[in-house]
Amino acid sequence: MKRIIVGMGTCGLSAGAQATYNRLEELAEANPDVCMLSRTGCIGMCYREPLVEIREGDNRIIYGGVTSESADKIFSKHVLGNEIIDDDNLVYGCGSDGKTFGSECEFLDQQERIVLRNCGIIDPESIKEYEDAGGYEGARKALNEMTSEEIIQTIKDSGLRGRGGAGFPTGLKWSFAAANEGEQKYVICNADEGDPGAFMDRSVLEGDPHAILEGMIVCAKAIEATFGYIYCRAEYPLAIHRLEIAILEARERGYLGTNIMDSGFDFDLKIKQGAGAFVCGEETALFASIEGERGMPRIRPPFPAEKGLWQKPTNNNNVETFANVPWIICNGAEAYSAFGTEKSPGTKVFALAGKVVHGGLAEVPMGTTIEDLVFKIGGGIKEGKEFKAVQMGGPSGGCIPAVMKNTPVDFESIPATGAIMGSGGMVVMDEDTCMVSIARFFLDFTQKESCGKCTFCRIGTLRMLEILERLTRGEGEPEDIEKLEKLSVQIKEASLCGLGQTAPNPVQTTIRYYLDEYEAHIYDKKCPAGECQALVEFYIEPDKCVGCTLCAKNCPVDAISGKVKEVHVIDDEICVKCGKCLTSCNFGAVKTR
Repeated sequence: MKRIIVGMGTCGLSAGAQATYNRLEELAEANPDVCMLSRTGCIGMCYREPLVEIREGDNRIIYGGVTSESADKIFSKHVLGNEIIDDDNLVYGCGSDGKTFGSECEFLDQQERIVLRNCGIIDPESIKEYEDAGGYEGARKALNEMTSEEIIQTIKDSGLRGRGGAGFPTGLKWSFAAANEGEQKYVICNADEGDPGAFMDRSVLEGDPHAILEGMIVCAKAIEATFGYIYCRAEYPLAIHRLEIAILEARERGYLGTNIMDSGFDFDLKIKQGAGAFVCGEETALFASIEGERGMPRIRPPFPAEKGLWQKPTNNNNVETFANVPWIICNGAEAYSAFGTEKSPGTKVFALAGKVVHGGLAEVPMGTTIEDLVFKIGGGIKEGKEFKAVQMGGPSGGCIPAVMKNTPVDFESIPATGAIMGSGGMVVMDEDTCMVSIARFFLDFTQKESCGKCTFCRIGTLRMLEILERLTRGEGEPEDIEKLEKLSVQIKEASLCGLGQTAPNPVQTTIRYYLDEYEAHIYDKKCPAGECQALVEFYIEPDKCVGCTLCAKNCPVDAISGKVKEVHVIDDEICVKCGKCLTSCNFGAVKTR
């Protein structure tokens, strides 16, 4: 019997997967002896959703861009007629011989999937499918065959470092919490993913929620904690829904609660929904939020391993870190450290977004270069434009220029560029991106998300934002660059938590690598990328204008003149540079300079 699997992650649902699923459900119900229908999470090819996989034995065929209409064709020809449809919809195929084919086989074949091992493969709402894939065997081994010390040593030997951004050795962090005595200890999973362009944790929670629960169980045994929280932002309703199902199923199976897996060990957990405050990604602010207080960071020491949630010993790791743990326990530290580099072992999940062709998720060994991620896996830059930079580490990260594309992505090489690894978001930029505007965009985000506790973070980032806004309006002054650099140092040195300490990174890196663009904004009153509308001139190319009059009709100030089927002209004296003419022209006749 064939199995039809529909990608039902947030990306798939946004692309119309529910309608595709509904149609396939009708067809499957009409042919119950031929196939069975199920759902799965995101396999990473977000750019080709909705995805439908036909699985029969060891043979897997994945079709992309499947609508409710094209679902009929796939069902009649492939499911009923046993004919693989070799057209633009065929994105990936794998036969029993292990050979792969399809337009996107390079995207998947170049990955090493440990964190994403089950995402896009199993039904995230079925604990049986997780168990059939080896799920909870790591927890069973840790609970019944290993001591706390042995668990911690295994994690240490694996070299696993925190995937939330800081890269602190996970085993060492666990050992600190284990060493502190306490009648109550806590394990917390930080799923408060707030970086613009990042969706790694969301996809894991939606596609493989039991992996997070299992990782937390292993950690709980290692530090002797009896309760845990998954702190997940409320903007992730599907992730929360599937976590709730997973927790209920795990309790029913005896993986959570009292005497779990007949080990004599008690551990349970619950979900705490965050309200979208970016600062709550910082662990002490996260603790305050769980406790019902305003999410603001605390002074350290004491550190969470000593006094964390409700002043009890606490260990906090992010989603991706916990997802690695069961694999390490089952396969061994040596198998994990075989991937990656000596100082940055294992794999890393990246969310490719921005001007890249293949926007989605990719998991690669640490040490993979930026160029390989952007061009081999990401498919290069949209519309064949020039690669300009990549923003890594979210709003607290930095911009790495194209000339440094051979930089390995690991915890040593990326900070040397002025950026940070962060949780794994990669926003790719092309030649049309203004680096001053990008710095303004990310600083606007961090300034709004500052909790306000530190004066330099609260006021300093506002002063920096005001300068950047002036620059993009053509009102910059020669001393502005020096002011930005001085404020950056002061904010970093005087802020209490990671938000303020890293907020100036986008400004510092863009000044470092794109000083000429800042100078053009200040001295020439021009935006070299043509993105800052206040600094560009709109004009119409005569050879491309067909006189359709759309630009004139959409101009709010009647700055465009011309007759039907004749070349139109923009009066620069009247033009308010709103860009309506540019977006309304269907012939590429409106340009900027």
